[in-house]
Amino acid sequence: MAKYAFFLGCIAPLRYPGIEKSTREVCDKLGIELVDLKDASCCPAPGVIRAFNKKTWLAAAARNLALAEKQGLPIVTICNGCYGSLFDAAHELKEDPELLAEVNKVLAEIGMEYKGTTVVRHFAEVLYNEIGVDAIKAKITNPLNYKVAAFYGCHFLKPSAIKDLDDPENPHILDDLVEATGAKSMPRQNKMLCCGAGGGLKAAFGDVSKKFTQTNLENMKASGAQFIIDVCPFCHLQFDGTQKDLGYNIPVLHLSQLIGLAMGMTAEELALSAHVTPVVL
Repeated sequence: MAKYAFFLGCIAPLRYPGIEKSTREVCDKLGIELVDLKDASCCPAPGVIRAFNKKTWLAAAARNLALAEKQGLPIVTICNGCYGSLFDAAHELKEDPELLAEVNKVLAEIGMEYKGTTVVRHFAEVLYNEIGVDAIKAKITNPLNYKVAAFYGCHFLKPSAIKDLDDPENPHILDDLVEATGAKSMPRQNKMLCCGAGGGLKAAFGDVSKKFTQTNLENMKASGAQFIIDVCPFCHLQFDGTQKDLGYNIPVLHLSQLIGLAMGMTAEELALSAHVTPVVL
């Protein structure tokens, strides 16, 4: 059985409990053991903290990496931002011993040390590369006939030179996972456009942020999609919480929730009522 330290991040447990619930249930049915990463903090958010002070960002990320290292487990995340932050930090610290030593001076102040060994993985990538599409199909008891817009987000595949998961401009991983449930991933224009929330844009330039979101929603609606499927609670929050003001009503599901539905979980079990944009199945 695959075993991972489960990094929840901030948004899923605080705003979308159904994402956490569905991830735990889906992983259990697929033979993935999730071990709670106790005392974890924010990843921290790469587009904000790293932009202001890189050393602070690295030290905070290294603390989370050290918690998993102490358990002897790789980390799995359900959020692109968390994945981007922890993956990038782990990569930089592994490649630069002097930087690792500097960060460990900071960690020593709280009695911690990071040796640089933690592997960071994304939930969707684990499903695709470790479990496999065919194995997921074999667990589907309630095939779905939805037309959906698969939304990759920015930090899942990029920087592609160090992640090397898929073609960053024309990917297929998420589409394949979506279609394993019976749903159809609808082609659309500007598929890889940012949701509008990342990099502090949502907080600093709200109007610009909404323009990104609106363009995405226009293209999704034009494709005939009935649902938006994401792999990031921050993208999830942006689409779910913003589209009503923009005049749209395309319900949002995290990939784990879509797979949960296809495995027979109910809307109540997935806490779909917690969404701003109602999820009507």
